[in-house]
Amino acid sequence: MARLKERNLYFFSVGGETEYWYLKWLENIINKNENSTHKVSIKCEVQSDPVKYIKKLTVFDKTVVYHLADYESDESIHVQQFYTTMDRMKQASSQKQVIYKFGYSNLTFDLWIILHMANCNVRMYHRDNYIKHLNRAYSESFESMGEYKHENNFKRCLGKLQIPNVINAINRAKGIMQRNKENGYTLHQYKGYKYYKENPSLTIWEAIEKILKDCGLM
Repeated sequence: MARLKERNLYFFSVGGETEYWYLKWLENIINKNENSTHKVSIKCEVQSDPVKYIKKLTVFDKTVVYHLADYESDESIHVQQFYTTMDRMKQASSQKQVIYKFGYSNLTFDLWIILHMANCNVRMYHRDNYIKHLNRAYSESFESMGEYKHENNFKRCLGKLQIPNVINAINRAKGIMQRNKENGYTLHQYKGYKYYKENPSLTIWEAIEKILKDCGLM
C-alpha cells in the first residue's frame, strides 16, 4: 500500500481571478505528481485588502500569508494602490499571528504566466502590451487581454503547462531580478517590503519556489 503523503498548507490573498485560478491549478498538478513528497492545500481568496482577508482567517500558530498584487504603472493612482497594499500588509501582520509576505509583479501577473514558456525581458509601457508575448508563448491568437483572461481561455493556457514549466518560470524570474541588480537599479524598501520600480521585475516566484521545494520538486 502506498504511503499517505502529509499535506502542507499555504495561504494566499490575491488581486484577481487569474491569480486564483493559477494557484488552484498549481495545487492540482502538485497533488497529481507522483514525485511530490507532500500533498498541498492552497487556501486562496480573491481579496485585494490583506486586512480584510485575515479578519476571516483562523490561525493558532505563527502563519505566513502571501499576497499577490501588481505594480501596474507609474501613474499616481497605481503607485498609490501599490503603497496602500503594502500598508495593509504591514497592518495585517500586526494582527493575529500572521506574517504577510509580498509577491508583486511589475507590470502585471501576466509576466509570470509568460515566463513559464519564454523569456520576457523587454520593458512594457502598458499592461495590454503583454498580449503579443502571451500569444507567442502559448501559440494562441487572443485579440485582447480581456479575451485571454476569460476563464476558459486562461485555463486552456494553464493546461499546456507542467511542473518543469513552473521551474523554468522561477529560474527566468530569478534571472530578471539578477539583471536588475547588475544594472544598478534601486531596490526600494517600504514597510519592510522590497521592490523595483523598473519593469520587468517580480517576486511571485519566491512563494512558488518554496512550495515546490517543500514538496521535493526542486
